[in-house]
Amino acid sequence: MLVLLVSFASIYCAGLALYRLLFHPLREYPGPALAALTEGYEAYYNIIKGGNLVAQYEKLHKQYGPVVRVGPNTLHFNYAQAYHDIYTHGSTLVKEPAFYKNINPHSDLSSFALRDPQEAKIRRGLVGPAFSRRAVTSHEDMIQQKVHKFIQMLEEHHNSSESSVDTSDAYFSLTTDIITSYCFDNCFDTLDTPGFSHYMPKGFQEAVALFWVMRHLPFLGVLLLIYTPPNLLMRYFTPLRGFVELKSSLESQIDRWIRDPQSLSETTTNETIYHYLFKTKDQKHPSRMSLIHEAFILFSAGSDTTSNALNIGTIHASKDTSISRRLFEELCEAFPDEDRPMSHAVLENLPFLTAFIRETLRFAIGAVHPLPRVVGPTTPAIGGLKIPAGTIVEMSTAFMHMNPEVFPDPNTFNPDRWLVEDTTEMMQYFCPFSKGPRICLGLNLAWCELYLTFGNLFRKVDLKLVSEEGHFDQAPIQQIDYFVLHWRERCKVYVEKSKK
Repeated sequence: MLVLLVSFASIYCAGLALYRLLFHPLREYPGPALAALTEGYEAYYNIIKGGNLVAQYEKLHKQYGPVVRVGPNTLHFNYAQAYHDIYTHGSTLVKEPAFYKNINPHSDLSSFALRDPQEAKIRRGLVGPAFSRRAVTSHEDMIQQKVHKFIQMLEEHHNSSESSVDTSDAYFSLTTDIITSYCFDNCFDTLDTPGFSHYMPKGFQEAVALFWVMRHLPFLGVLLLIYTPPNLLMRYFTPLRGFVELKSSLESQIDRWIRDPQSLSETTTNETIYHYLFKTKDQKHPSRMSLIHEAFILFSAGSDTTSNALNIGTIHASKDTSISRRLFEELCEAFPDEDRPMSHAVLENLPFLTAFIRETLRFAIGAVHPLPRVVGPTTPAIGGLKIPAGTIVEMSTAFMHMNPEVFPDPNTFNPDRWLVEDTTEMMQYFCPFSKGPRICLGLNLAWCELYLTFGNLFRKVDLKLVSEEGHFDQAPIQQIDYFVLHWRERCKVYVEKSKK
């Protein structure tokens, strides 16, 4: 019997291989044979090669051209028309179910993970107003207070090379406190922890290494995040302590407000996302699990991506003193009184600061990993090609942001490129928050955080790098793809002096 089973399995595998190589609808598209044969090709570069998939795709495009078959049923593109057809105008494409379910076992019912466009539209209609410009402006004082505390911590505790601080830890603490206050009116006060070493942001950053394991071995993610008792996670998987406590806190909040919606207004000092999620026309709010999942994805998206951008911008401005000096001079002219609160509305009209933030976001990229979509039966041509229905199509934002024809010398951090008279073409390629119907909900909040943090930071203190090894001069596309871009090495800074 065993011999028979092995024989059948061998015949099946051989037949599947022949089909994928010789008869599959994508057989005419170029790419490595191994990628056409198995999804293991992607897993190898994500896990074994340590988040190196996008860098490998860059090599494949140089070898095979602008459209490459990177999986048995997957095409990756490398030109703007295809990007906009997939994401900006891609109303007939749905998110690829397996990918989004596997990477979001704890937030599969969130607006980010919902695959059906209509369901996503309804949910985004509820959550979106919480991140409108008006809503962000109403929280500006809170964001200012967090930024002030952040700078105060730097000045008091990290004012020499011996007391330097890891920039990624520092900024993750800042964005964690902002997003938990903004969304839940329940700040974890991670900025109060000496050395920006609070277990929650530290744990989330350490746990990022599990990201691709969950993607390709989804049962492990479900086992860890869904079915493992919290006390066991706390004991044996210490990086997940923050996950456990965040989950417990969110569940307690949501359960209280489901039982007594009136208490939502009575127990919070600011509007939260729940004020919007509970405001439905038919008085039926999303399910308890959907509320929990939505809260999780907002925390993750609101802490990691923005802190990464803040980190990258700070390093480049600290490495190139001409950038930090120009920022200081522009900010001094706009805010001669250092103690005067900096308004987001004023900051966003400063040309060099805006150019600096745009260049920061170009390097930070946003979600660097390709976001897969499934071609539908009514999907128009993608990139000028008629793609078979059911095909998975994708394109990493890195190929938009690092296009040398649009951004000359793309691996050089150069804010001045944004100070030209006409930036229309660059803006068409600029998509750190994605584009189209699934564009990032929190982009207004992210812009506000970037303006207020950079504005206050470069107006008030001089930051000094402990070392200038030059690893941030490497191409972003060559860095670690953990869905969001992670640099292979970390940098430390300290406050050399306060500008008072």
